[in-house]
Amino acid sequence: MGRTSDARKNILSAARSLIAERGYSALGVAEICKAAGVPKGSFYYFFESKEALALAVVDEHWAAQRRDWARVLGGDEEPLARLRRLFAETEAGQRAAQDACGTVSGCLFGNLTLELSNQAETVRHRLQEIFDEQVDMVEAVVVEARERAEVTVPDSRAAARAVVAQLEGQVMFAKLYNSPQWLSPLWDNCLAMLGATTPR
Repeated sequence: MGRTSDARKNILSAARSLIAERGYSALGVAEICKAAGVPKGSFYYFFESKEALALAVVDEHWAAQRRDWARVLGGDEEPLARLRRLFAETEAGQRAAQDACGTVSGCLFGNLTLELSNQAETVRHRLQEIFDEQVDMVEAVVVEARERAEVTVPDSRAAARAVVAQLEGQVMFAKLYNSPQWLSPLWDNCLAMLGATTPR
């Protein structure tokens, strides 16, 4: 049982690393299994297809990221300070990835959206759900900031979607130019989009 659990875990870990490094489409099942150190038959014991594996990788990654977002956005700081911390931790994560492998990895969800949204309907739908959850989490903070008269946006949902889009877009630029420095303007851009009453 332990070995079975390790095999699935190793396949997921290998797939996540390879997708981050090279993308999804160029990968084959044999290559994933070789990197995971498991026989090819083990792959199909756990996953009916490569697309099913991609969904599992996405779900596992979101489970970890959602915990981080909940910790930051649900903390005890003032709402705008929580948003700023989210940006700071995102930038730190991209810097850590660059230090580890020499390149900015970008966002797994954004990378797969660009690569698969017109090819794999199930993956596209799951990514939509994840981005909607991100918007939900940011919107709760925007609503709180608006109740405190710290921001002036009339539509909290649209504002939250703009914040998530700004975050995703800057991460994409950081990947494109291989420089986490592209994430530095996030805070000032966010304050402007939200109509912050007291820029800080």
